[in-house]
Amino acid sequence: MTDSTFDPRALAAKLAGLRHAGKQASTAEFPLPGDHRQAMDAQNFLAAEEGIRSNAWKVSMPADNQPVTAPLHPYFEAVSGAKLPWVAGTKFEAEIAVRLGKDLPIRSSGKYTRAEVADAIADAYLGVEMSWTAVAEGSKISPLLFLADRLANLGYVLGPVMPRSILDTCTGTPLKVMLNGQPIYDAAAKHVKVDVLTWLVDYANDTFRPDSSLRAGAVITTGSLCGAIEVATAGELDVTLGDARMQLALVR
Repeated sequence: MTDSTFDPRALAAKLAGLRHAGKQASTAEFPLPGDHRQAMDAQNFLAAEEGIRSNAWKVSMPADNQPVTAPLHPYFEAVSGAKLPWVAGTKFEAEIAVRLGKDLPIRSSGKYTRAEVADAIADAYLGVEMSWTAVAEGSKISPLLFLADRLANLGYVLGPVMPRSILDTCTGTPLKVMLNGQPIYDAAAKHVKVDVLTWLVDYANDTFRPDSSLRAGAVITTGSLCGAIEVATAGELDVTLGDARMQLALVR
């Protein structure tokens, strides 16, 4: 049952304050959303507090099989020179992102196939997400609180365009990540769902998503190809996936 006393603005304000200070609090210290709608209300207020206006999103599927999304912020489009924030506990993820060339409106009957979703994609890119959450336990105790905290996004850089074939062949592609000249990942790319479009297809078929979602021009990142790697210090990141390369800085 939805908690009628829950105040999404109060949760958003607490999350925004912690994020600004680079501090965490335990789950018990937060007012907890009672359902998906309340969590998304808080996330929307948090996005307003942070002044988020980008049309860039992450998608995921938690254990309850309800597709979820959150805005990427700060967001940059740069092959090199971008700067993202770093705080203790920050994690790195190399990802494939896509830009939609066609709308994917909510369907009242039937479901989108993978082929239909892929056909709506105009371009594929190498991207980098930094993640960090104000919730000390992350999503372990309350996935809804984690959803309210923008699914732990701390920033995103959209890098070089890649061949569209990467959507089908990404698994196994050589991926190397260097931090201040030292390797922190050097192995084959691997997505937890193998197919990088799995969560996007799931979200496209979610009849509860906003009518304004998944419109042409939107950028959606599709999930990590190397897991979430904790980054011990600020510095220079150099990421290579196949023949694509991007560079960015993490700053305190």
